Amino acid sequence: MLGFDADLYQRVIGGAAALRPRIDAIVDEVTAQGYDSIFLIGSGGSYAAMWPYEHVITRLSTVPVRSAIAAELVVTGDPRLTERSIAVFSSLSGTTRETVAALEYCRERGVTTIALTGYADSPIAAADHVLVNWADDETASESVDIQMLLLTAALLNRRGEFDEYERLADELSDPTPLLTAVQRQADPIAEAFAKRHAETGYHFLVGAGNLWGFTYNYSMCILEEMQWLHTTRVHGAEFFHGSLELIERDTSLMLFVGEDETRPIMDRVRRFAETYNDETTVIDTADYPLEGISPQFRGLVAPIVVDAITIRFSKHLEAARNHDLTTRRYYRKVEY
Repeated sequence: MLGFDADLYQRVIGGAAALRPRIDAIVDEVTAQGYDSIFLIGSGGSYAAMWPYEHVITRLSTVPVRSAIAAELVVTGDPRLTERSIAVFSSLSGTTRETVAALEYCRERGVTTIALTGYADSPIAAADHVLVNWADDETASESVDIQMLLLTAALLNRRGEFDEYERLADELSDPTPLLTAVQRQADPIAEAFAKRHAETGYHFLVGAGNLWGFTYNYSMCILEEMQWLHTTRVHGAEFFHGSLELIERDTSLMLFVGEDETRPIMDRVRRFAETYNDETTVIDTADYPLEGISPQFRGLVAPIVVDAITIRFSKHLEAARNHDLTTRRYYRKVEY
């Protein structure tokens, strides 16, 4: 496959799954000390990566949860953020300025902090509890999603709100072969998309449920940041309240469809697209076998699956458009 490094992929995916014992130890400790709220904090893609787990916790648990933009939290505060809170942070580099500032803000208030990063010696590793797994930009989403799903499921398990944690974690003990198979299946679809849309300057992305955060992330952090493409991103439930007026026959429309309880929302968007659009690309996790994953967990692992699928889209767009995914004009290049 174009740009696929099997050894690197095994290192990242296997490394994330291998953190299960560390995750269990952290969860046991924070559960023993007690907490009454959870904050999921990040910036940019690492903020959007928290949304699936806010969604899951809201759906399955009674514990208050909020996903928060790091910079906004520091300037506005939140009266629910106390020494009885858990705050989870994610920064691959461990140096994201706004996220590091939010970590310091929380620590000053006695909040129990957990950080996900690629580097043990980075500023974000000053958190009370640290999960370290190196990844590159292309595999970072999968690494974070695997860790966050295990962390979320373990927290809910200890609260008596998710009894099947052990089975889920066992099935994710090393998802590298499964996700490699997903990439292989997606590769020809992604190649055809990239060739068809090499000159397309605007894409419209729609997702819902635990894929809404991914939709936001792929729109902003990949198509905009890494490919300099113009995009619109909208939640599937909100699509029919204004944004649908932008759809024309030749609009590139990307639909991210998962297998949780919000699937009917995206089915409605798909029906609209079939009637009024000729350039719809549907990325549906139900199209992928996911050998070894129980049916009841398919919805939960959907963010990890679309991470794998869209790596192929990103790599083929990079080649077809002759625009390297690492090229930046401003991000970490100039002062702002």
